Amino acid sequence: MLPATLTPRALGRALLARQLLTERARMTALDAVEHLVGLQAQAPRPPYFGLWSRLADFRAEELSALLLDRSAVRVSVMRGTVHLLSARDCVQLAPLTRPLYERAVRSRWRAELAGTDPQEIADAGLPLVRESPRPAAELGTLLQERWPGRDPRMLSQVVRHLAPVVQIPPRGVWGRAGAPVYAAAETWLGRPMAKEPCVETVLLRYLRAFGPASVMDAQQWSGLTRLGEVMERLRPQLRVFTDGSGRELFDVPEAPRPDPELPVPPRFVAEYDNLVLAHADRTRLIDERDRAHLASRNGQVPGTVLLDGAVCGTWQTGESRGAATLTVTPFRWLSDAEERELAEEGERLLAFATGSPGSSGSTGAPGTSGTGVTRTVSFTAPPRT
Repeated sequence: MLPATLTPRALGRALLARQLLTERARMTALDAVEHLVGLQAQAPRPPYFGLWSRLADFRAEELSALLLDRSAVRVSVMRGTVHLLSARDCVQLAPLTRPLYERAVRSRWRAELAGTDPQEIADAGLPLVRESPRPAAELGTLLQERWPGRDPRMLSQVVRHLAPVVQIPPRGVWGRAGAPVYAAAETWLGRPMAKEPCVETVLLRYLRAFGPASVMDAQQWSGLTRLGEVMERLRPQLRVFTDGSGRELFDVPEAPRPDPELPVPPRFVAEYDNLVLAHADRTRLIDERDRAHLASRNGQVPGTVLLDGAVCGTWQTGESRGAATLTVTPFRWLSDAEERELAEEGERLLAFATGSPGSSGSTGAPGTSGTGVTRTVSFTAPPRT
């Protein structure tokens, strides 16, 4: 029997259900972080917005507490990017994704490292961050004493690429500022890195959170290569579908695959959210013509707006002199009803963004926050195509 074919809309509904975006879930922040296999976190605030859009009554202080008590941590893993992970996932995913960083070091600093073993630099840097957490600049300066003439920024980055290190608070804590400070992962977390992380387990978790998906999708999400071999080992326990191009899509049997016509509420998806980054083929969520609106030269990924389960625009917030604004830039002209729906959800987002650290954004009179900040949601004209 030939595998069933799934339309982009069916794939989109499956993805949104697994991403907790068809309705807000009632689970702890830690459970959500683990279910999602982490949240991309180059900037400190996006993981908070990512959980706010997915969890009922989410409060920022819940996630901050996880960072402060070391149940969660900021660390570079999939795709060579910073993610917010549970401590349990950190010790598995950091060793598993290390080959990405080994390749990056070899390609980026080949000339600068000529005659020097980058692993030797990493091995020299690890005791320094075990001794005391250090900012990147301080770490580079100390390493330069051993490698005079080398760029201290490069030396620091080699350690951060090849040694098991994590970013520690106050970086990532809601309402607090601070440049990244690095500590040895095993010292900070009080547990060792996995010596033989299981790629099969991670791939199954990816499918539960992002499937159905192709091998190329899984490789796009993780940055790892040769996952076709892993998928073949898993094939007997998976369901297999195809997309409109005949490409094989793999899935765990028990994962939700809702009706393609399932109603989906409007959502504001965080900057850098894996929802829009975790597939090679993203037509399940966004029209290929609209992907150009998300591209930027410096690698930034804007917050995105979902209507009827599809990306239809971008959003950004701003605060100045007691006023908070949410600006929505749609990719197409919106109906009055669509603008009203987005404005209502936008009010709730601004209430969360401008509230106290513990605010869920679920209360407060329209247009004002508990801190007396005026809130405004505005819409710009669609960009020219």
